[in-house]
Amino acid sequence: MIALAAALLGVVTASVVLYLNRDPGPSAVLDGEPVGDISAGPDGDWAAWGFTHTQTSLETDPAAAAAVGRQRTLQAQHIMGFGANNPQPTPGRYDWSSLDQRMRAIRDTGGVPVVTLCCAPDWMKGGPAGATDWTHLEDAPLPEFYDAFAEQAAEIARRYPDVRYFFVWNEFKGFFNRSQNRWDHEGYTNLYNKVYTALKRENPDVLVGGPYIPLNSYADAHSEASGEVRGPWGAADQRGLDAVRYWLENKEGADFIVIDGSSLPEDRTAHGDEFAANAKFGALTRWLRAQEDLPVVWAEWYVEPENSGWSAGRLHAVQAAAMIEFARSGAAGALYWSPQGSPGACNGCLWTRQGTALPSLELQQNFARWFPPGTGLVQVPVTNVSGGSEKDLKVLASAEQLLAVNATDRPLAATVGGEQLRLQPYEIRWVGR
Repeated sequence: MIALAAALLGVVTASVVLYLNRDPGPSAVLDGEPVGDISAGPDGDWAAWGFTHTQTSLETDPAAAAAVGRQRTLQAQHIMGFGANNPQPTPGRYDWSSLDQRMRAIRDTGGVPVVTLCCAPDWMKGGPAGATDWTHLEDAPLPEFYDAFAEQAAEIARRYPDVRYFFVWNEFKGFFNRSQNRWDHEGYTNLYNKVYTALKRENPDVLVGGPYIPLNSYADAHSEASGEVRGPWGAADQRGLDAVRYWLENKEGADFIVIDGSSLPEDRTAHGDEFAANAKFGALTRWLRAQEDLPVVWAEWYVEPENSGWSAGRLHAVQAAAMIEFARSGAAGALYWSPQGSPGACNGCLWTRQGTALPSLELQQNFARWFPPGTGLVQVPVTNVSGGSEKDLKVLASAEQLLAVNATDRPLAATVGGEQLRLQPYEIRWVGR
């Protein structure tokens, strides 16, 4: 059962989904028939696909700059933490050194810069000025310092006038009302409105989004499970949906919706397979689009269980299938959270110490290259499947490019959009058309 709101969008959704040929009779789909576009997203030089820099990045692996610069993608950076030092250790005294370094790296590699306005200096959280206790990184600023945080955001916009896109805060860090067992959406929205107003006053052309909340879910019965957004993948946590609704109804303004989440349920008892679990991303995207006519951006997304034991090929196939789900459901963007790992022990890392692009980076870059905002999508028939069924192939296509993903651990052969393909287990195949 899908959410009522998602059902009401069935016609819109159908215009985006690439149909598989399940019936070889007269109703079979026609190869090349237009079925919609990749979402246009926020205005400006929006690239839709990209990644977030985290604790270690190009300053540690400078040889990777060439690989990152081969394709223009979104590149997001937090203002404090995740590779950046405290930008304002003492009220009115700024230290831009580490943030400058990260922003320079984004410019030097041709990225579209996105600034995540998190986190806050200690003195805004009740700590002493002039010191940074990183164990309190995820504390929210106190309400009496919301104005100070907003002014800091405006100062950042002044310092980096080339930055057009801003995410306000991160995952509702510090904004949970434990006494009521729900998100403190009132506190977050108050902070958001002050930041939004300060940024727009500084530069009306910048684009600002929120609420950047994790939209969690449950696979089994749970007291917080939503009755309106659910499917074979489970049910959304109603508290996250309530927080989004409150923000939408009480925000000062917004240029896009930004959220994050995992295909995995909070109870970690997912039924079915990891490819089917990606449907959660589509269901939530469609629900969000039904709430208000704003672009929907996923600031983070995750698909792999902890200590999964997955092979690199399996992980990358699930990642590719997730991105297909984002594209089909009308998401305006998705940013990959750059993981930290040791060389040779991080299947999901973006590059090697020697500067070689790894499959997770190549995936972001290929989507940015072949499926940028506004790309016309076309339907393609899948026929003559050998070694599986049509559901085992995940497909996305434009007039110029076809992406096919084998979602199984065995070889598959099929005719996809007129192309005869033989795919190895979990193989990702890009085919020019």
